[in-house]
Amino acid sequence: SVDCSLGFSVNQDFIQDVRVNTDNVSLSACKSRFDSAIQTGWTDRMERGLFRYRLGDLQTRVLPGTCGFVAQLNVKRGMERRKPQEILSIQQDFNAKQFNFNKVNPDEIIFEMIKESEDGHEIGSLPYKTVVLVNVSPLEFGHCLFVPDPARCFPQILTRPAIQVGIESVLLSSDPAFRMGFNSLGAFASVNHLHLHGYYLKHKLNIEYMSVRPLLPEKGFYALAGFPAGFLFYTESEGVKDVASAICHVTDYLMEANVAHNLFMTRGCPPCAEDDKLLRKGVRIAVWPRVACFGTKEESALNVALCELAGHLPFKNKKDYEVNTESDVIETIQHYLLPHEDFLQLEKQLTQHLMML
Repeated sequence: SVDCSLGFSVNQDFIQDVRVNTDNVSLSACKSRFDSAIQTGWTDRMERGLFRYRLGDLQTRVLPGTCGFVAQLNVKRGMERRKPQEILSIQQDFNAKQFNFNKVNPDEIIFEMIKESEDGHEIGSLPYKTVVLVNVSPLEFGHCLFVPDPARCFPQILTRPAIQVGIESVLLSSDPAFRMGFNSLGAFASVNHLHLHGYYLKHKLNIEYMSVRPLLPEKGFYALAGFPAGFLFYTESEGVKDVASAICHVTDYLMEANVAHNLFMTRGCPPCAEDDKLLRKGVRIAVWPRVACFGTKEESALNVALCELAGHLPFKNKKDYEVNTESDVIETIQHYLLPHEDFLQLEKQLTQHLMML
């Protein structure tokens, strides 16, 4: 049922030079192997009726204001998606009796990602295979789940290889609309089985070029200068491994401190080159520490997770979609963020932590 194994080489398959026009459309006309595999496989599964609902063109509007929030109406996701698991702890153990990605219909799997060594020989995985399957309750076109070696039953806690898979997936795409992300437990993760989200959103987001404050630029570590408050890492193809390691040190620190968190990965301009906001050569990885939410999430509400923090707002009812303003959304998101003083204290602690490595 798996379409293929997608082997890739860092030297050969990363898309190095990506630039967009003022409408955030890639100036490259070539679709990468990675994009072709996802889009062809995802569309095939949609046509075969494997999804919980058929996703058409979503009603979309950009909210007036400085944040550039992209609001979309997706009523069926709120009504027809699988009931999220009850999460009681950020460090909750994997439970084989609950739903996990070893229980999906095998036809939902599109391909397995396999990294190749520089001399062209397969090394098996990163350091294990990553299974790419459709999200049967999609947010947007091409919405897939990236599951590192599902048989090993990792809980929803980030590992360095999983972070590296996310960054490298963005670099394998020639389309700046492709995004990756992660929700920790307590940050609206719905399934306690290690996975990342990937999907296409053909609208620019402020996170792609937002100004930053340098914290440890030599480790690619910055603080976002705009809303919502969070941290930013940046890397181009040659620095992926080191930046993935630094990010993992941050998320490990957050885990040990019981701080829930969301990540969002997207093509973006270099942190210190905001004057060239159309350059998309590298990847920006935003990390937002936030207030933990436990129990079962309310599906009709605007639950603040990786999409919402990045400025993509999937609304599940028409009234909220039509009446929410930028100030309404900021008020909702602020409710989930750490208090300002707590954030600044965490910023100091993480900077010192990374300096010692």
